[in-house]
Amino acid sequence: MPDFLLPDLGEGLEEAEIIAWRVTAGDHVTVDQVIAEVETAKAVVEVPVPYAGVVAAVHAKPGSVISVGQPLVTITADEPEAGLREPGVVVPGHAPATPTASAGDAARGSEEASGSVLIGYGTTAPARTRRARRRPAASAPPPAPRPRPVAVMSPLVRKEARDAGLDLASIAGTGPGGVVSRRDLRQAIAERAARQQPPPAPDAARTGAGERRIPLRGARRAMADKLSRSRREIPEATVWVDVDATGLVEARRALNAAGPTRPVSLLALLARFAILGLRRYPDLNARIAQDEIIIPEGVNLGFAAQTGHGLAVPVVPDAHLLTTRDLSARLAERTAAARERRLAPADLAGGTFTVNNYGVFGIDGSAAIINHPEVAILGMGRVIDRPWVVAGQLTVRKVTELTLAFDHRACDGGTAGGFLRYVADCIESPTTALGDM
Repeated sequence: MPDFLLPDLGEGLEEAEIIAWRVTAGDHVTVDQVIAEVETAKAVVEVPVPYAGVVAAVHAKPGSVISVGQPLVTITADEPEAGLREPGVVVPGHAPATPTASAGDAARGSEEASGSVLIGYGTTAPARTRRARRRPAASAPPPAPRPRPVAVMSPLVRKEARDAGLDLASIAGTGPGGVVSRRDLRQAIAERAARQQPPPAPDAARTGAGERRIPLRGARRAMADKLSRSRREIPEATVWVDVDATGLVEARRALNAAGPTRPVSLLALLARFAILGLRRYPDLNARIAQDEIIIPEGVNLGFAAQTGHGLAVPVVPDAHLLTTRDLSARLAERTAAARERRLAPADLAGGTFTVNNYGVFGIDGSAAIINHPEVAILGMGRVIDRPWVVAGQLTVRKVTELTLAFDHRACDGGTAGGFLRYVADCIESPTTALGDM
């Protein structure tokens, strides 16, 4: 009875918390069937099994944390499905011993497993028995050629490809031996887009005397570590300004009246103006690595999303290439995915600048913490009616407050102030910003 070990889920993660089981002892499972939901330090992911059989035992309870390489389930493998694995093919979390294998073969198998190169994971070749693999009689027709196993880097690559409707065999892998990595898969999904133009486990357990304890692990732990590191390492400064947002509110109303099927949010407009500002002040679209300030050409926009299981900062890659409506739709999609725990680890990585609409909480301002290793975060407070002087006359306008927290190592107050003033001007007069869009 082989043990299926918790596989390497990628992104350098070493452990995961069991959120929920999809199977119990005695259940029959098939190739690629999801058997568990686990939470890593970055996201909740589904774990598929690479072979078929009967579940003999599960080795962890919901809420427990196990390390990569520890037993997840024990399965009595079906003989036909076991025949799916080609000789020399490494299945994630399972390295079956072969009595006739040489020492050199065993060493090579161990080396492949340690390198996390998972070959032929979940291959869907037709099931055959051992007898069917014997040489056919002379009168028998030649067997149909079997599909070539696809080399993948992670057990999640196959699932993500299936969810995206992509055939892994059509993707050219750039890894060793043609391995298809997540980077290759994401590139294939992006190229296709360019051509086309169970309830979560409770976070807290109650104890005696009305006390409640919340485990600081998984996504909560990852965010706590990132925010703590930001406070420790970044010499942070904050600038803010009150802004007449009447024009912004009117512009949004006009946009949504013209295209009600694709509404534009205030956060999307703030993000659009921030992207324009970063074109003029690129020092804020950066990260610091050791003794260097690294400024990418594009903007991978992060945004703060409050969920029932803590704060998440999803990322919209290449946000500078999107229209305002597309950007608003992408922000909405990522927010929904974050709240439903459908974000992959890659969806939370690679940001270069972050925006935050904390006005949804009914507050005016916030000294936000920079999303390490970025160097700045822009926030907007609630939009409310306030007395405002226009052309020397006191009137009532829609007013909001903008705040910018920035890393003083990356730029000085002049750059930060210039960027914030530019965004404020775009909000006060959205039509004049059209010239830069």
